[in-house]
Amino acid sequence: MKRTFDYKIGVISDTHGLVRQSVVKSFNDVDLIVHAGDIGTHEALDTLKTIANVYPVRGNVDGGTWSKTLPFTEVVQVGEIYLYLLHNLDSLDLDPAAAGFQVVISGHSHIPKIEKQNDILFINPGSAGPRRFDFPISIAFLYIQGSSVEVEIVELKE
Repeated sequence: MKRTFDYKIGVISDTHGLVRQSVVKSFNDVDLIVHAGDIGTHEALDTLKTIANVYPVRGNVDGGTWSKTLPFTEVVQVGEIYLYLLHNLDSLDLDPAAAGFQVVISGHSHIPKIEKQNDILFINPGSAGPRRFDFPISIAFLYIQGSSVEVEIVELKE
């Protein structure tokens, strides 16, 4: 099957130390991975790094020596698109449009969500870690073609 996009980005958050085999399998053909925090352990991050380059940010549960070098926010350029990555969307302290970002990726709520505001795509992939409440276990994919971005949220089986 021919790719109709330039880049496929794996988007994940709130693993809380658990990287499921379904995540590893789902991410097997991504160009890179962004992790929107609450990674949980360095082992979880190391597992994701065996799949592709990972751009992580620190979440509120990421403590200990291993997480001290993780940034609280990250800027990732993928082709023509600029992604702004943070854990909790409530701590967004800039105007994404004025700063030149097309996509803002966050986690924290464990609730998957795609929303477009003023031409900015806001994505929360939900939680890929241990099930919490009745929220689904999910990840997302970004498909980038030139200046076009499409997003897909995928619910994972346990």
